[in-house]
Amino acid sequence: MGLYAEIEPYDHGTLDVGDGNRIYWETCGNPHGKPAVMLHGGPGSGCSPSFRRYFDPAAYRIVLLDQRGCGRSTPSASAYETDMSVNTTAHLIADLELLRRFLGIERWLVWGVSWGSVLGLRYAQTHSGAVSELVLAGVATGLNAEVALMTRGLGRIFLEAFERFVGELPDGERTHGNLAAAYNRLLESPDARVRERAARAWTDWETAVIPAPPRSVPRYEDPVFRMGFARTVTHYWGNDHFLGEGNDEGVVLRDAHLLKGIPGTLVQGGLDFGNLLGTVWRLHHAWPGSELVVVDEVGHNAGAPGMTDVLVAATDRYAAR
Repeated sequence: MGLYAEIEPYDHGTLDVGDGNRIYWETCGNPHGKPAVMLHGGPGSGCSPSFRRYFDPAAYRIVLLDQRGCGRSTPSASAYETDMSVNTTAHLIADLELLRRFLGIERWLVWGVSWGSVLGLRYAQTHSGAVSELVLAGVATGLNAEVALMTRGLGRIFLEAFERFVGELPDGERTHGNLAAAYNRLLESPDARVRERAARAWTDWETAVIPAPPRSVPRYEDPVFRMGFARTVTHYWGNDHFLGEGNDEGVVLRDAHLLKGIPGTLVQGGLDFGNLLGTVWRLHHAWPGSELVVVDEVGHNAGAPGMTDVLVAATDRYAAR
């Protein structure tokens, strides 16, 4: 099956969402089609043109956006003076609602990958009337244990890379505490050299723990992207994903019952390290009306061939609803 052919937007712009922020948006496909919005990962990755291709352009009105601080949205998180206190999960959810109303959309399918699945789930739990379906890949829930696994937990497997990773930190933070929060403190340092070393170390760690090909991330070689991405992801991971009190137990999992009535497809790579915690299975069983598809020999990668087939098949099915 694969992805649909490459397409270009028929409209685009930036939307003033307050706090000095403007978010980039674009619409592709059929202007009169079923609305769908794409939520990228990271946090801080920005949208890719390939995201346009997961939908039948004749059937869908496809909305892409760059979340606060990344991609073509301004100001960029890569700039030291950018205020990150106004970049939280609540702000991003409010931005989605502003964009939905600006585009005159009543309900839309929400497609999210990785962090985008956390954001999509929380958006659907708090604005269920605006969500027709959910399609989520590389599923995460923002649980604090997920952050612990992706940092200290994987350090027990990737020993050499982990030694380099924690080598940038003060001695007292190497052996205990939230490593994302510790790195975020480095990335907020007034010393540009400290920030640059921290951003490189963070993206080197993320590359080292990729479990399946491709095992390289070319955009990490762009110093502007690298800085904005590392600063944003550690900002969220170091602050409980801004999901509020109780996230040690999992706010998104706790509120899974609020998704009742929203059809959803969860697509997970069998080699995704997030599976070690079982959160995607817990979410599936707590969410009436969801389906879970596990794709063998694939890691945390929505663009892998087996993943794209399943994701496109899901949006094709939902196009008829």
